Amino acid sequence: MTLNQFNQWANDFLKMENFPSDPSRNGIQIQNSSPDEKQIKKIAFAVDACLETAEGAAKEGADILFVHHGLFWGGCDVLTGNHYKRLASFIKNDLALIAYHIPLDANNPYGNNWGLAARLNPEKAEAFGTWRGMDIGVKVELKNPSTLSEIAEKILRPGKSPSMVFPFGKDTVKTAGIISGGAADDVDQAVSEKLDLFITGEMNHELYHYCKENCINVIAGGHYETETVGVNLVKAKVEKELGLETVFLDIPTGL
Repeated sequence: MTLNQFNQWANDFLKMENFPSDPSRNGIQIQNSSPDEKQIKKIAFAVDACLETAEGAAKEGADILFVHHGLFWGGCDVLTGNHYKRLASFIKNDLALIAYHIPLDANNPYGNNWGLAARLNPEKAEAFGTWRGMDIGVKVELKNPSTLSEIAEKILRPGKSPSMVFPFGKDTVKTAGIISGGAADDVDQAVSEKLDLFITGEMNHELYHYCKENCINVIAGGHYETETVGVNLVKAKVEKELGLETVFLDIPTGL
C-alpha cells in the first residue's frame, strides 16, 4: 500500500469532504518521496504533529505519522524558524504526515467523541453539538445513573485523572454531552439540552460561574487525553484490516 492508497483508505471512512468548515488541512499534509510507489510498512500515530513526534516516528522507522492536530491550518505559513525545523524533520527522514482534525472528532465509531461515548457503554447515543455548522459530538443516556468519579474512571485511560471537575449538578448522572478537546464554550449546548453532564477536554476560567449558575456538572478530561482516543481507534483498525505495523507515540502535554 502506498501513501496515496493509505490516505484514500482512511478518507473512505473519515470523509474530510463532509467537513468543509474545518480549518485543518485534512489528509496528506506532507508527502513522501514517492507517494504512488513507495510501499508503506509502518505507521506512527500521535495526537500532535511537532518536532518531537516527527523525530520519534523516524526513530521508530515509520513511513507515515498520522495525527489529529497537523501542522497546517487554513492559509500557508512561511517555512522559517520553528515551522521550518518541524517540516525539515519530515523531509529529511522521508516521513509523510497525515492529519484528520474534525473528521476524527466526529467519526462514528472511530472518532474521539464516539470513542469516549463507547467507553460508557450507554443505553442510548446520538449526535450532539455543532461547531461551524458541523455535527461533532455525542450525547448519551446511561443505563444506570453514575457518579462523576465513576464516569471519569471509565472515559480516561488507567491511571489518568481529569484536569478539572465542576460538580455543580446532580450527584448522579444519567445524561451527558461529549465534545473532546478545547470545546469549553460548547457547554451552553449541554445546558440548552438540559443534560446532567458535559464532558470535554479543557475548560475556561470565565465559564466557572456559568456552569455553577446553570447547575451542570463538567468533567474536563484533558485536551490531550480526550484526543488520544481517535488515533488509537484508527491504529487498531489499521492493524486489523491492513496488517501494517503501528506504534503510538504518547507525548502528553498535561493540558
